[in-house]
Amino acid sequence: MNQVLKYIFIINFLFVHSILSQSVTKDKEEEKSVYKQRYGLRVGVDISKPIRSFLDENYYGIEFVGDYRINYKYYIGAELGMEQKSTQEDYFSYKTKGQFIRFGVDYNTYGNWYGMENMIYVGGRYGFSLFSQELDSYTIHKDNQYWKESVVGKNSNWLRTYDGRTAHWLELVLGMKVELLKNLFAGASVHLGFLVVNVQGDFPNYWIPGFNRVREGSRFGATYNYSLSYLIPLYRKEKKKEKPENE
Repeated sequence: MNQVLKYIFIINFLFVHSILSQSVTKDKEEEKSVYKQRYGLRVGVDISKPIRSFLDENYYGIEFVGDYRINYKYYIGAELGMEQKSTQEDYFSYKTKGQFIRFGVDYNTYGNWYGMENMIYVGGRYGFSLFSQELDSYTIHKDNQYWKESVVGKNSNWLRTYDGRTAHWLELVLGMKVELLKNLFAGASVHLGFLVVNVQGDFPNYWIPGFNRVREGSRFGATYNYSLSYLIPLYRKEKKKEKPENE
């Protein structure tokens, strides 16, 4: 009887050990199949504006970029900065100077391989700019029966700074971000804007910081950036690997 009980005990022990071993193996396999994605704040600068400022004496600008990851696919994105530009047209010249901010949401459409956190994204932005325009010079062009005459304008009511200009717009954003080194990302994006509110007075707004050139009779504009940014990881969140359909 004791011998039988001994055999039963050994069999039960081996059975339980086998189940526990399978459970541990399964847990280890599941742990390997899980990659903890980094969540945090990514901040950087648009490197195209300092380069343009160096090459173009009529332009100066700086732009800071940032985003915050809220889940696996969605990010809160924003850009803020200032721009100053002198422009010479056919019959007048002016200078624009001001600040801008754009903020909204980005959606990552790229299905990263295991362990990667790159982005190919589409997004939307609300943009706002507070700026001034200074009319530096203008020319009055007169057509005569016998000759054409151009007179340099001297009206002080026109040759002045137009302060307190504001503009509001909406944007469609297309862009990408690639991790070059650990936590260091290079990015590029195109912003296609639609001008919603354009507050102007006697002198029209031909150029808006953060929006770019304003075409006569059009509310559309476009701008771009090339950025370098650094991710400050705050925490990690699991994202299970997707298994092939044939498994």
